[in-house]
Amino acid sequence: MTTVQDRRTAALQTPSTFSENAVKDLAASLTALLADCFALYLKTKNFHWHMSGPHFRDHHLMLDEQADQIFAMTDPIAERARKIGGTTLRSIGQIARQQRLLDNDADFVPPGTMLAELRDDNRQLTSILREVHALCDEHGDVATASLVEVWIDETERRTWFLFESARAHG
Repeated sequence: MTTVQDRRTAALQTPSTFSENAVKDLAASLTALLADCFALYLKTKNFHWHMSGPHFRDHHLMLDEQADQIFAMTDPIAERARKIGGTTLRSIGQIARQQRLLDNDADFVPPGTMLAELRDDNRQLTSILREVHALCDEHGDVATASLVEVWIDETERRTWFLFESARAHG
């Protein structure tokens, strides 16, 4: 018989219909995706806060909207990893270790460079999302695949807007 203390100290063991290997693969993929989303969110906010130039208002507002959309992905990604029986991020340090998208800590970044860098990061995120989708297909995880399909569409839209906005900067 388990005691209250046993239940309080028990390891996380969310029930899952996926195999142990599928949970491990999917949760690891989702956790790395989550790290990338947090990195892209912060970079987008960084560029939003530090935007300058003649198109300031339009770019500032667009980047704020895009950051909100990226941030909105984070909780569903983390909760999906937990729903399938895995774990997810626990710290900023873990984000730094797992992110594949590069930070930009420069004191000044010209507006056109900001937009082009975010465009390229969103394109890279689209590729990462497609890899996650392929892993979902491999393990029969249709629920995660369905979420990923929406995020691919949103990420492609951000890429398109960033591409068109960057063209004004030559």
